[in-house]
Amino acid sequence: MVEPGKPRGRAQIWVDAIARRRPAAWSADLSNFIRKFREVLARWAVAEVAPGRLVPWLPVAFGLGIVIYFTAEREPQLWAAAMLALAGVAIAFAARRGAIGFPLALGLAAAAAGFATVTIKAAFIAHPVLQFPASGVAISGFVETREERERSDRVVVRVHRIEGRRLDQAPDRVRVSVRKGTAPAVGAFVELKARLTQPLQALRPGGYDFARDLYFQRIGASGYVLGAIKTAEPPVQPGLWLRYATFIDGLRDGIDKRIRAVLPGDKGSIASALITGKRDAISAPVNDAMYVSSLAHVLSISGYHMAVVAGIVFFVVRASLALIPAFASRHPIKKWAALAALIAAAFYLLLSGAEVATQRSFIMIAIVLIGVMVDRPALTFRTLTVAAFGVLLLAPESVVHPSFQMSFAATLALIAGYQYGLPWKADADTSLGARAALWGTREIAGLILASLVAGLATTPYAAFHFHRLAPYGVIANLIAMPVVSAWVMPMGILGVLAMPFGFDGLLWRLMGEGLDWMIFVALWVTSLPGAVGRMSAFGTGALLLGTLGLLVLCLLRTPLRWVGAALVAIASLWAVNTPRPDVWIAADGQALAVRGPGGKLSVVHSGRDAFAVREWLSADGDARTVKDKSLREDVRCDEAGCIGRLADGRLVSMALTAEAWEEDCARAAVVVSARDVQAECIATLIDRNVWRQSGAITLRWTGNSFEAIAARPAGYDRPWSRALPSPAEPVTQPTIRPAPRDATPRVEDLEPED
Repeated sequence: MVEPGKPRGRAQIWVDAIARRRPAAWSADLSNFIRKFREVLARWAVAEVAPGRLVPWLPVAFGLGIVIYFTAEREPQLWAAAMLALAGVAIAFAARRGAIGFPLALGLAAAAAGFATVTIKAAFIAHPVLQFPASGVAISGFVETREERERSDRVVVRVHRIEGRRLDQAPDRVRVSVRKGTAPAVGAFVELKARLTQPLQALRPGGYDFARDLYFQRIGASGYVLGAIKTAEPPVQPGLWLRYATFIDGLRDGIDKRIRAVLPGDKGSIASALITGKRDAISAPVNDAMYVSSLAHVLSISGYHMAVVAGIVFFVVRASLALIPAFASRHPIKKWAALAALIAAAFYLLLSGAEVATQRSFIMIAIVLIGVMVDRPALTFRTLTVAAFGVLLLAPESVVHPSFQMSFAATLALIAGYQYGLPWKADADTSLGARAALWGTREIAGLILASLVAGLATTPYAAFHFHRLAPYGVIANLIAMPVVSAWVMPMGILGVLAMPFGFDGLLWRLMGEGLDWMIFVALWVTSLPGAVGRMSAFGTGALLLGTLGLLVLCLLRTPLRWVGAALVAIASLWAVNTPRPDVWIAADGQALAVRGPGGKLSVVHSGRDAFAVREWLSADGDARTVKDKSLREDVRCDEAGCIGRLADGRLVSMALTAEAWEEDCARAAVVVSARDVQAECIATLIDRNVWRQSGAITLRWTGNSFEAIAARPAGYDRPWSRALPSPAEPVTQPTIRPAPRDATPRVEDLEPED
């Protein structure tokens, strides 16, 4: 008897057969797919580890070792780092015959070598760092560097003698601000009195560590000069390095003065930045416009400038020698032109200050030119590899600096884009292709793609360090850069060459015409709606994942590289969804910001220093300025302190008196004080004992309690940020009164203003 609803007879036989065969067929198809997929992956993997393909990953591993060094809570022991590097080399040598083990062991050895390199440098440059402020400090010494800025000047003094009360450390070098136009020349022996403070710590957890940057510059204190600066006869002779610095600064200063005598204002400042590297006197509106329009890379001498200088010299020398046919046919004028270009690039490196981006570009240009001289082609990825190793060996600390990150990211992306080729190619044999070539379509398209590729590659680092995006960067670069390349830079080079003969004035004026156009483009792009893209701060985890994605996308050749695009997408989502803090507390306890019911920050108290508040607003993606009245809309203050309100209605207090401590501890969720609080407090208390040890702090409500993140975690003790004595030990420390600061960190100068 057949059950109702079931097929009968032959139909039932077919149903049973299909039911028996389908699982087996699906299983076979899935098995074949997995087998073929594994074969394809294996073929791709073999191609990616072919001879020479893993070489670009060695500086990546080397840099990773340096990054690991900076994450340590305490300074590694020199012997331990050296032994680790030697062990890594020994393991790599032992595994040299392994197809898989050798590349992995070599990568680990490179990471250990990077860790050891930066540990050795930190030990080699070890110097005292001021821990507490000191006023009326008498200093005498040699001026090593001088910086001209918009509102003041700044000098670094190598200390010969230093005396002062409450001077817990005697730094070897100090950096002090002076009145505009009063900075002494490099090499001068000066006597002055100054107020010194410890190098500025990070303004927020995860923010840029200014003290670390100053430590590797061998600067142990910063401050400002009190009174006049006296120039005196040096008691000792300056060293060879100081004499070299004096010569170079005199050369730069002479060129700078000549340029500014012909080109006043921002034109002269930008022209001097392009030639001498002095870029600190550009006005704030134009400087901000350059960043917003993504033209700020013009101000920092890097690969673009070095390539233009070397290319122009190479072309001029070779073309000039080619005008003499008999001479050109008998001598290798191409090699001679390459040598002349190399000498010009080296001079430009020294003249511009030899910063990280300039070092990287010079090394790459030098490899290419030397390849021309010895008839060897330059491999682009290998050239970048050598440049990366060169910079990391000379300045391993630069790996955590935005200049290094953005410079190498842009160069890596451009090289990868060049090797992969354009997504389309115009056929020059066709009439349409010929016309397109004549009209410059390929050049325009190449410029657009180069700007887009470099802009996308540097976006994560600009967002991480400066919390800014440049949505119109491609437009600005497309309009301005042809003029800079074909007009501004050639006129500048000719101006330098003509200066000894006194015929440089016209060339500087012609250069200024091109700079007028660039400034106009920057200001116009800045005025466009939505020109300023803002990004709230995110953690280093998202940045490292995005960096890995960029490396995979650029260094791999097979379709496996698209895994990098997936990693970049995940990192972007991670960065965008990073939760923002509810409370920001300054490292000196004198500034406080609270996220109110509207989701924006309100400043509860800012003391005399607005620099931290500027950084907080920038890190929060907030376009408001410190002077915006809306920052105090949700704040109530009296003589006893200030009160702010969180989104859920709870109170955050800045208590100034003992009565306020007792009252606010009973009714507020968070109490912040610039002094020690001895009273019992059921609220989350951030007093002098806390922020003195932890630095800047952020609080985020997790639903049950506040999650506190400190810029200087418990147990942190590094040469640039020494752990302070415990509260039980007597310490004499004056009240911290930081000098006003007037700028958010920039790409070319992530240093505090004193």
